[in-house]
Amino acid sequence: MSTTLWTTTIAQVGGEAGEMIDAGVLILFGDPVPQALADISIVHTGASAVSRALQPGDVFEFAGRSYTVDEVGGHAMTNLIDLGHIVLYVNQPDQKLLPGAIKVTGPVFDVPAVGETISFVGA
Repeated sequence: MSTTLWTTTIAQVGGEAGEMIDAGVLILFGDPVPQALADISIVHTGASAVSRALQPGDVFEFAGRSYTVDEVGGHAMTNLIDLGHIVLYVNQPDQKLLPGAIKVTGPVFDVPAVGETISFVGA
C-alpha cells in the first residue's frame, strides 16, 4: 500500500505557467506567492505536512497523471516545507539538477485545472 507523503490543491495557474509546462518545467509555489513568480507558477493551497523526505522511486501525481521521481535536489525539501516551492523537470535527464529541483519521468505535463490535487506518494 502506498503512503501519501504530501498533498495540496491547485488554487491558481499563472498566465505564463503553460509556456513553462510546455517546456517540461513545472514551478509550484504555496500561497502567498511572490508577485514576481505568480505568472509562471502553479499556486497551491491547503498543503499537508511532509511526512518524510522525498527520494528516487517515489511518485509525483499531477493533473491525473503519475511520474517517477528520479532525483531530488539538496534544498528541495526545505523549499517545499518552508515555501511550498519546488521546481520539477519532466523527462530531462541531461538537465543539471538545481538544489531546489526534482527530476521526474513520465507523460508530458498538461496544464492543470484549479481544484486539482497534486501529491507525492511513497514508493
